[in-house]
Amino acid sequence: MTNSVKIRHTQSAQERLKQAHRVMGISNILSEELNGIFNRWAHVRITDKQVLKLVQQAMAPSKEVLQNVRDENIDEYSSQFLNTVEKVCEFAFNHPTQQMDTTRGTLFGAYNAISGFMQNVKQYKSEEVKLKSILFGNGFNKTQTAFQLCSEFEKTGETLMVLN
Repeated sequence: MTNSVKIRHTQSAQERLKQAHRVMGISNILSEELNGIFNRWAHVRITDKQVLKLVQQAMAPSKEVLQNVRDENIDEYSSQFLNTVEKVCEFAFNHPTQQMDTTRGTLFGAYNAISGFMQNVKQYKSEEVKLKSILFGNGFNKTQTAFQLCSEFEKTGETLMVLN
């Protein structure tokens, strides 16, 4: 059997079942909320130039690079940063999943380009490293930053984020 959880019949089994039920309820609520957000974003239009700016900000590896992006100091960008942005944008503008009505030219498509790049294009040393990055590390941080930028864009039409 796959996709199962075993709980030993001990004194704490009842409490663990209650806790699992709460976690599943929280996950279900979060899933519904994200579904609503992504459906809204599928109707928010974004230009290619705005997508590029969002990608640059989301993929910035440091506050200094982020400031250079905001100041449009292109000469200060590293080759590695430029290559990463180019790969994300290539995914954003050319991948078949990005050509659907819900993704092409939409805010959801911009978010999906960054999360899709981190999950499907970026090369990792191993599957374990990939999983850790996406769940807890750099991949998670980039996707979270993209989510925050998209949320701000939905409200204001701008992709500028306040430096932390």
